[in-house]
Amino acid sequence: MVDRDPNIVISGLSGDFTKDGVTVEVHIIRLEDGKDWTLEVVNSAGTSIVWDDPFESDEQAYAEFYRTVAEEGMQVFSDESNVIPFRRPH
Repeated sequence: MVDRDPNIVISGLSGDFTKDGVTVEVHIIRLEDGKDWTLEVVNSAGTSIVWDDPFESDEQAYAEFYRTVAEEGMQVFSDESNVIPFRRPH
């Protein structure tokens, strides 16, 4: 018998979110046999920002996303604020 990968459950709270002229994709997912939800935000450049800690519900994950937007603004999801450049040798 071949083991199959578990299905991914996508929250109805997932989708595009636009504020201040910036649009991101919000992905709130869990494995079908799991209980914890994962929060990922993808910006227009395709950069993925994933929260380290899981959430007990999709509502909690979305609330954390919305809290982040309210406290830090949409610029927190831009590549300029999240990409750490490596030092280049001279």
